[in-house]
Amino acid sequence: MGDSISAGYGVAVADGWVARLKQRLDGEGYAYDVVNASVSGDTTSGGRARLSAALERHRPDIVILELGGNDGLRGLSPGAMADNLAAMVETARDAGARVLLVGVRLPPNYGPAYIERFLDVYRDVAEREDVPLVPRILEGVGDRRSLMQDDGIHPNARGHERVLENVWPVLRPMLETAHAS
Repeated sequence: MGDSISAGYGVAVADGWVARLKQRLDGEGYAYDVVNASVSGDTTSGGRARLSAALERHRPDIVILELGGNDGLRGLSPGAMADNLAAMVETARDAGARVLLVGVRLPPNYGPAYIERFLDVYRDVAEREDVPLVPRILEGVGDRRSLMQDDGIHPNARGHERVLENVWPVLRPMLETAHAS
């Protein structure tokens, strides 16, 4: 459940990190289906509004929540974003799924005070809800023009390779635990 980064905006579907995740799972012998319920431009309130239907339709074991970037880009309230993320974690848990929270970082032009409050949302929700966190999905990507599209916001195909490497170390233990049960 994500926004344009997880929807693979600007790259072929097969080049997005979510499609690469499915390839990795298959290659390593994990028997998981992967459903990409990401929508370009989505905010945490949009994700919250559509999560219950997606959970009912797909009945996932694990939900990866990668939302909030558009909240930040639109200057929306970090408090409302935190409430939405926490509600999504609770909704997913109520449906029997475990949650991995994935954060993003805003461009520096939003100012250090807002960026810090924004980043605190992910840390605070992860801690309060006791869920694993990938603090920055674009770590080692967003600051490298060679891994980003011309818009400077979305990773290119090579950048999506790195995005998966950022998510994998936190996701893999969740897969092992679910696989063992």
